[in-house]
Amino acid sequence: MPPELSTKIELYRNMLLIRRFEERVYYLFLEGEIPGTLHQYQGQEAVAVGVCDVLRTDDWITSTHRPHGHALAKGVTPRAAMAELYGKETGCCRGRGGSMHLGDPDVGMLPAIAIVGGGNTVVTGLGLAFKLRRTDQVAVCFFGDGATNEGAFHEGLNFAAVQALPVVFLCENNGYGASTPWERVSLVPSVAARADAYGVPGSVVDGMDVLAVREAAAEAVANARAGRGPTLVECLTYRFVGHSRGDARGYRSRQEEDEWQGRDPIVRLRRQLLESGECGEDVLEQVGLDVDAVVEDAVEFARASSYPNPDEALSEAYA
Repeated sequence: MPPELSTKIELYRNMLLIRRFEERVYYLFLEGEIPGTLHQYQGQEAVAVGVCDVLRTDDWITSTHRPHGHALAKGVTPRAAMAELYGKETGCCRGRGGSMHLGDPDVGMLPAIAIVGGGNTVVTGLGLAFKLRRTDQVAVCFFGDGATNEGAFHEGLNFAAVQALPVVFLCENNGYGASTPWERVSLVPSVAARADAYGVPGSVVDGMDVLAVREAAAEAVANARAGRGPTLVECLTYRFVGHSRGDARGYRSRQEEDEWQGRDPIVRLRRQLLESGECGEDVLEQVGLDVDAVVEDAVEFARASSYPNPDEALSEAYA
């Protein structure tokens, strides 16, 4: 059944929030306000939003070195996310994590794991815990195509399959592991085809269509929640930016980038809503204004927040 209009508008709002958040963060980084480096999410918003929309607060996700979109989609507030990027005490990890370790257990997001493929075995632990506790919680592991040639991908998927764990393995295939094209590192044309080797369902989804992602995620999550084990979902998507802030994208052609820009998931849903007559331009314009206000509020909150006390730097470190 197609989602209600209110759901579609919420999907649009959440994708736009991630996009505007990332765009604002980009300039704050260039201006020297945000330390470290950034791995940004522009272009992939439909994946995080489509998946997290069908999850409950007590369902958990694991993320990657590119976690901003996952965090916002799962429920980390823009204030807490922005303050974490600034390294402030009010951040979701109290300023200890920064860009590559966003997360908040209160909303069901393990602080992001920057190791490529690092979440693929951790998520099996979450799934095993849910099974042993006999809850109906689900764990989702976000990872890129670059992770699928790591041993952790195969180990995690195989273990989850054998144990019939309530896990969804969600590959965000943006075509490149950093700067290396997928077809240069695999003779198998599809990540999802690897599901056959482990006896689990695998599907390929248009990752630039939030409604398609949501539908595929809903099916995979329902199967996991019902005790039918894991699913491997491959979302074909594209990052509109470089791998990190120092990436000039010389390995991609302008034509390729323009073609993917033409499939922008936010523009796509906006067009669908307007052309179907489900809502007017004024509604979506107001959504944009509201999102801009939320992002600006997050920036001001982060700027006004205090840095952590240096005396507490080792308070949560264990030997």
